[in-house]
Amino acid sequence: MRIKKGDTVKVIAGKDKGATGKVLKTFPKQHKVIVEKVNMVTKHIKPRGPQQAGGIEKQEAAIDVSNVAYFDSKSGKTTKLGYRIEDGKKIRFKKSDNEAIK
Repeated sequence: MRIKKGDTVKVIAGKDKGATGKVLKTFPKQHKVIVEKVNMVTKHIKPRGPQQAGGIEKQEAAIDVSNVAYFDSKSGKTTKLGYRIEDGKKIRFKKSDNEAIK
């Protein structure tokens, strides 16, 4: 999976198409990611003791990584990512301008 935690991504398919956000969590085995303020669902919370009340809460749900694309803030467009070896280290790079990421 080329998308990592902390990357800014844009949703390219689904009900939130066009939304951008930061990746909060990745699930490589399930091929899914959680993006902030994207794919919000309603969750019913059970009360857990006197300090924590129950109620209805909105939270992000996981979406398939194929429905998001890396968002390049410099150009304002999405780009594909790739890997290459430089100085014996594996690095990610943007295929649009061949620039290394972090």
